[in-house]
Order: sequence, then structure tokens, then C-alpha cells
Amino acid sequence: MVMQASSLGRNGVQDFILLRCSAILLLAYTIYIVGYLVCTPEMTYEVWSGFFACMTTKVFTLITLIAFLVHAWIGLWQVLTDYVKPAGLRGSLQFVLNVVILAIVASGIFVLWGV
Repeated sequence: MVMQASSLGRNGVQDFILLRCSAILLLAYTIYIVGYLVCTPEMTYEVWSGFFACMTTKVFTLITLIAFLVHAWIGLWQVLTDYVKPAGLRGSLQFVLNVVILAIVASGIFVLWGV
């Protein structure tokens, strides 16, 4: 019962596919940002804010934030279940780290769409 609640009722194949898909999205976003930085001759605040004002960049960033959430959630669950054996400590760490992940994603969404 506790294992299903902490893993959201998924199985290993679903975790594997979600991790690989989210990793591909994170890589694609990294290439997108690095490509923009390399191709932009002069980086100023106006250029950078204009880049993030573009709807394509906003949507891609939002999708990447969700991919980060999924990737971190599953990855932390796997690492903690493998290496932290006391159930109370593992549950506490999962809770705290998942709150941190959610706070990062929420602040990212706020910064992205709240401006």
C-alpha cells in the first residue's frame, strides 16, 4: 500500500519509458537553449526577455518543467528505495525532496507565465 502511494501506482516499464522520454525532452531543451546562446551575437536583457516572450519558448519551457518534475520524481523514488532502507527515513526524505521539486516547478511556472 505505501509503495503504491509513493510510486503513484506505476510499474517498472512505465517508469523506464517516462524517464527516457523526459530525458530526451530535457536534452532537446538544453540543445535549444545552448543553440540560441551560440547563435545570438550579443546577449542583453532585452534579447533574453524577448526570447522568453516567444510563445514557442514558453511552451517548450513549460513542457520541460513538467519533464523535469517527472524525471526527478521517479529518479528520487528509485534512488531512495534502493539506498535508504528505513521506511520512516525514506518516506520523510521523499516528502521533503518532492516538496522541493514541486516548489522549483511552481516557481518556474510563476516566473515563466507570471511576468
